[in-house]
This record gives sequence, structure tokens and C-alpha cells, in this order.
Amino acid sequence: MTIFRFLPRFFAVLGLSLALAGCGVNSIPAKDQAVKAAWANVQASYQRRNDLIPNLVSTVQGFANQEKSVLTAVTDARARATSVTLDASQLSDPAALQRFQQAQAQISGALGRLLAVSENYPELKSNANFLALQSQLEGTENRIAIARRDYNAAVQDYNTELVTIPGSLWAATLYKSYKQATPFAASAAAQSAPTVNFNTSGPAAPPAAAQPPQPASPAAAPPASPN
Repeated sequence: MTIFRFLPRFFAVLGLSLALAGCGVNSIPAKDQAVKAAWANVQASYQRRNDLIPNLVSTVQGFANQEKSVLTAVTDARARATSVTLDASQLSDPAALQRFQQAQAQISGALGRLLAVSENYPELKSNANFLALQSQLEGTENRIAIARRDYNAAVQDYNTELVTIPGSLWAATLYKSYKQATPFAASAAAQSAPTVNFNTSGPAAPPAAAQPPQPASPAAAPPASPN
């Protein structure tokens, strides 16, 4: 039968496909897709934070409208951050990622100042809407941290594949257009989650340094006895 004449060719193609798969020919594009998916999660987490900011600013404004400079700084930082976009095709460009990171770092700094201002307004600190927004913001900052960590892990895995055998062989032949991705390397200080202290008395002052004991003043010499 005619079908049997094609069986050897079919099995040959199948065997070649399995051999190539076993040699990791698909690893580079698979890991590249993992990097892109992880980056999408980073963007989603930052977008969630951007979405919270207008409501947070409005709530603070209702109780502390006089803090216009702080409110304006948060709004401006959000506007700048939303104007700096970075799609998956730019992940191999360190300069583009740095611009994105700097814009997000400005939001972190502005939010930190805004939340610090709330310490001066007891009614704001006890407002249910503000408390809910603050809780959501903290949760979002945690999501951002996790998303950045997962993205960096995917980048490390992908970049390692590009420079180790057999991945480097496929990169030099079939996948020449694939470049190493840039890890998220913002400074910890710039990207840390804003901290809110609801203790109205403020942080306790550090204990004063212990002073070494001072020597006693020498006693006055007794008057000389007359001769």
C-alpha cells in the first residue's frame, strides 16, 4: 500500500524532531517567552500601583489640602512613570530598562513622602478609605517585589541558556536574533516599599550614648597652717 511507503520518512522526521528537542533546540525561545511573561507580571504590578494613586491623592487632599507640594509631586511622578513604557522587545536594552526603573523609583519616593505627611493628620490616619488604600498599596508593593524577583530569575535562566552548551550553539545558528535580557537592578533604597508609621508619638528616640564616668573634681587643698 502507498501509505507504507511514507512510513520510513515519517518515522525519520519524528525521530529527528525528538532528537532536536532532546538537544534543547526549543529551550531558547521557550525561556525567552518565560522572560516576557515575567515582565508582563512586573508591568501589571506597577500598573496596579498607578491605579491606586489617584484615589490615594484624593483622600489625602480631603484632609490635608494644604500639602499641595507633596500631592503635586505624587501626581507628577505618576504622570512621568506612565509616559515611560517598556515593552518586551526592549528588554535587551539596559538604557531603556534604566529609564523605566528611574521613573518607578520617583513614584516610590513621592509615595513615601505622601504617606509620611499623613502622620500629621490624625483624622486622615483613622479614615477608613485611607486605611484601605494604604493596605492595598502595601500589598501592591509586595507584588511588585515578587514580580521583580520572578522576572530576574527568568532572565538569569534565559541568559544562562544563551551562553552555555548546547544553548550557545543554537544561539549562534538558529537564534542569532535572540539577545540577552536585562535584569531588574534598581537600588534597594529607591525601590523599597513605602513605610507608614501610625504611631502618632513618632519613633522612639535612640538612647543617648553612655558617657564615660567623669573624674571627681580635686578637692581644694587645705590652707597651710601658719608657722
